[in-house]
Amino acid sequence: MLSSPNDDRAVRIATRRERGALVLTVSGDLDIDSVSPLGLALTSAADDGSGPVVVDLSGVGFADSTTVNVLLQGHTALGDRLRLAAPSPFMRRLIGMIGLDSALPVLPSVDDAIDAVLPS
Repeated sequence: MLSSPNDDRAVRIATRRERGALVLTVSGDLDIDSVSPLGLALTSAADDGSGPVVVDLSGVGFADSTTVNVLLQGHTALGDRLRLAAPSPFMRRLIGMIGLDSALPVLPSVDDAIDAVLPS
């Protein structure tokens, strides 16, 4: 697990393999000072090969434009393998406000993201 040295809203990323997918469960507040573990995890996933990469956003309390940039860079590296799942209320608002769901698949649950057949 990767984490930043901040307080109780520190970024934590737990990784697991589930039904052929790599699931990154992210919690905490993501901003310019704390988002690097997510970027590293996405880069590592891109280097590791195949299968869906699901970013579970249910535990994210805050995110800024740096986070959006990291997710878009992840999409550049992973293509359609990258799926966002279970966005927290804050993330749902952010994704809708900036239209991120037009660039990345956003699914209501981790299971839906793992099972999704996306157009190529």
